[in-house]
Amino acid sequence: MNPVQPKIGIIGGSGLYQIEGLETSTWVSLDTPWGKPSDQILTGRLNGVEMAFLPRHGRGHVHTPSSLPYRANIAALKSLGVTDILAVSAVGSLREDFAPGDFALVDQYIDRTFAREKSFFGPGLVAHVSVAHPTCPRLSDQVAAAVRGPRLHRGATYLAMEGPQFSTLAESRLYRHWGADVIGMTGQPEAKLAREAEIAYACLAMITDYDCWHPDHGAVDVAQVIATLTANAGAARDVVRKLAAPPRAACPCGCDRALSHAVMTAPDKRDPAMVAKLQAVAGRVLAP
Repeated sequence: MNPVQPKIGIIGGSGLYQIEGLETSTWVSLDTPWGKPSDQILTGRLNGVEMAFLPRHGRGHVHTPSSLPYRANIAALKSLGVTDILAVSAVGSLREDFAPGDFALVDQYIDRTFAREKSFFGPGLVAHVSVAHPTCPRLSDQVAAAVRGPRLHRGATYLAMEGPQFSTLAESRLYRHWGADVIGMTGQPEAKLAREAEIAYACLAMITDYDCWHPDHGAVDVAQVIATLTANAGAARDVVRKLAAPPRAACPCGCDRALSHAVMTAPDKRDPAMVAKLQAVAGRVLAP
């Protein structure tokens, strides 16, 4: 198999609404079988690497964590040929040594969301995709190599909560007891959907606060979160600028083949409408 040049999709969370320096940049309007994404997508090249940037909450922060069009966002990036997604997210810390201002690279999730559609598949076309290892080690290594400045923690577990309110003290203590390292509102189902779409996914978490468990810090304050995000946004943009994308034939982690044995519905029992809809993200395994 001939090597191909990956195309990197950046999903910018709170505090990261644009990427400067893209050559031949164009804002593209897209529609998908799951509706429109959060915003237009900025496409271009950065240091010779093809990129597509999507503001997760929309420019101006108009979408709540629960109302985000997660499926449309991933499907839109897939339609642009994105092979690797770097998600940049604001999170709270559930550990003393994960301080505000630090970065964390996520490798695991505990999904506590309940009001979101979490799969592209459904009745008429059923698939069970493994998310035992929801992030891509290869891409995470590339992100780690690009981080300069903030302290970086590898191998973090992200507790995804529904929101939009922050945690109660009892919840924050419970999540610490479970062994979660950081807490946020947008990590799921984004990571699961990227896996279903066979796109490598990595999450760079910007730590903004200590949630509400820490006895020496008060409850989460939006002004505090914004101040920390503003301080770290430049470092996050620098990671994007330095992110390398060497050519490869296939992802050694298998991210681009996640659906190979996942579809359960027999070909003659598949809903034609679902087959047509899912061509956008799963066409590789649904070809006749």
